[in-house]
Amino acid sequence: MPEPHDPLPPMPQHPPLPRPMRWLLQAFAVLCLVMGAIGVIVPGLPTTVFILMAAWAAARSSPRLHAWLWRHRLFGPMLRNWADGGRVSRRAKWSATILMALCAAILLWTSAPRWAATTACVCMACVLAWLWRRPEPGR
Repeated sequence: MPEPHDPLPPMPQHPPLPRPMRWLLQAFAVLCLVMGAIGVIVPGLPTTVFILMAAWAAARSSPRLHAWLWRHRLFGPMLRNWADGGRVSRRAKWSATILMALCAAILLWTSAPRWAATTACVCMACVLAWLWRRPEPGR
């Protein structure tokens, strides 16, 4: 992560799109941003994925929104880490692991159909295996 006095890395630039496509992507970016913000509070709702999608859509539709996300104190570091080779912080990996384990435990202890709980647990295990193989910032 850059030091507070270091300039931020440059934001990715993309060619402009037709106006209707920009509006659609901007609406999608705002929707993803809202979902990501809710994910900060609601366990089990992913924040990172929604913020990455919001940044992708904003980079193509709204340079102002993208710049705001890029410089945001909470969302900015995760976007810059992802732009720097798909890096994911150890804290984000542990948060995802703990929340997925909690969700798996709830699924297995409730009256959810066994096939659904098993399928969800296998999917979460695959996501965690992929996530823990991602490089970390500074490594």
